[in-house]
Amino acid sequence: MALRKGAKKMVLRLVRHLLMNEQSGATAIEYGLIAALIAVAAVVVMGQVGTNLSSTFNTVATSL
Repeated sequence: MALRKGAKKMVLRLVRHLLMNEQSGATAIEYGLIAALIAVAAVVVMGQVGTNLSSTFNTVATSL
């Protein structure tokens, strides 16, 4: 869970930095970095949810 919070903070910090700067536009590299960070965060979250969901189904199956 700590990795998930860290990844989320990093993505938000990068997006805030890109939006707050007075630049004419973001480069393709910056958009690529944002997409990569969002993908990493999504994988971490989906992995954790999948593990918790599997555990819940196993508990229910055992109870039946």
